[in-house]
Amino acid sequence: MDRPIVTVHGEAHREVPPEQAVFSLTVSTVDRDKAALVARITQRAAEVGAVLDRFGAAVERRETTGVQVSPEYNRRGKRTETYSGSITTTVTVTDFDRLGELLAELAVGELTSISGPWWQLRPGSRADADVRGEAVTDALDRARVYAAAVGAELDRIIEIADAESGGMHPMTRSFKGGAEMADEAAAFELHPQQQTVEARVLLRVSITEPTVLRG
Repeated sequence: MDRPIVTVHGEAHREVPPEQAVFSLTVSTVDRDKAALVARITQRAAEVGAVLDRFGAAVERRETTGVQVSPEYNRRGKRTETYSGSITTTVTVTDFDRLGELLAELAVGELTSISGPWWQLRPGSRADADVRGEAVTDALDRARVYAAAVGAELDRIIEIADAESGGMHPMTRSFKGGAEMADEAAAFELHPQQQTVEARVLLRVSITEPTVLRG
């Protein structure tokens, strides 16, 4: 005779510190001479690269995510005599102690705009695995309660699967707080945002024959 089946959901929720900060930096300008425009943005991009080099291991990764050079148009759609150009770089930082200094140094440069940082966990972060394990434990606890309510015990696990919702939900924020400026060194005072990690699992287990149904 087949054993009775209990189906439950298990859930877990945790807030953990971020592991990475990502920001986007764009060097852009407008000029009537296309060649001069390209020279200006490439020179400034090289200066940005030199700043990133000086921060060494604090910068985990930098990637060029956009290069644009195009003629300008007025509101009527008519081409003007000027060109616009930009180079965008996405930077990933893991040393948060130096992040405020890096952002401030980049922000004061000409032709430069910055967006971010966006706080996040690493892909495949251990925090994700930990919270999924907690969700399974929660599901087993629930199944034991149901089994005990009918005078039974857990027998064996039949299925464990991700439920529809759950997983890592990193919170993205622009950098916040004031800027503490000094004569020789300026740095933004940053407050990393905690990351919300959630998991929801489906668990099916068989249980021993319930005793409350025996007559």
